[in-house]
Amino acid sequence: MFLHQHPYPPFIQDDTKKLIVGTLPPPRFSTGELLEKDVDFCYGSYYNSLWLFIDKIHDLNLRFDNSQEAVDQRKEFLIAHHIGVCDIVESAEREKIDASDLGMQNIELRNIIGYLKQYPSIETLLFTGGNSKNGPEYFFRKHLKEYGLKLNLVSNEVPRIHAFQLPVTSGGVKTSRTITTVSLTSGSGAANISISRNPLYQQLKAKNPDFNTFDFRVMQYREFI
Repeated sequence: MFLHQHPYPPFIQDDTKKLIVGTLPPPRFSTGELLEKDVDFCYGSYYNSLWLFIDKIHDLNLRFDNSQEAVDQRKEFLIAHHIGVCDIVESAEREKIDASDLGMQNIELRNIIGYLKQYPSIETLLFTGGNSKNGPEYFFRKHLKEYGLKLNLVSNEVPRIHAFQLPVTSGGVKTSRTITTVSLTSGSGAANISISRNPLYQQLKAKNPDFNTFDFRVMQYREFI
């Protein structure tokens, strides 16, 4: 059994407003066996594509390699845009050493609610995937139940948007603040099938045969990142 430990601590600043929430990077990031185009940082897998979307949206000319400069570029972007990263899985066990969410067992979750209370500027959680089993939204729903909280639907259009009231105490007075969640389409190749079935994607593809699943994600992510 392989113990898959998350290799990176949460990346959150005092003025962070949006928090990207995924599960775990591929096991090679925990074992230090990076590929040539991997970056040793959150979402550093070249095949995850999140940073490819961000690079396209913001025209950053990011490096995709094992250099410290590549890491610094990503940190600078996140800080400048008040975005943090806090994946919800701290560790999991795997019988097969791969990046499959479904392959995770004996999962230990991070205390996202604790981080939301610690950093009161956070307003939005950006899930890198929907509510499929062992996805970030799926785990967050389980996490909320521990606090007697639940997500309320705001928009059922993809990407689906929910919100919940986070109880807080300010100046000895109990109140709450609204946290919005957005379930973005996963950057993994496995999500391409669901994208191909999306009516909007089919419509855009019919108008422009060159339009592809990468373009669709860029269009979606542009609104939130």
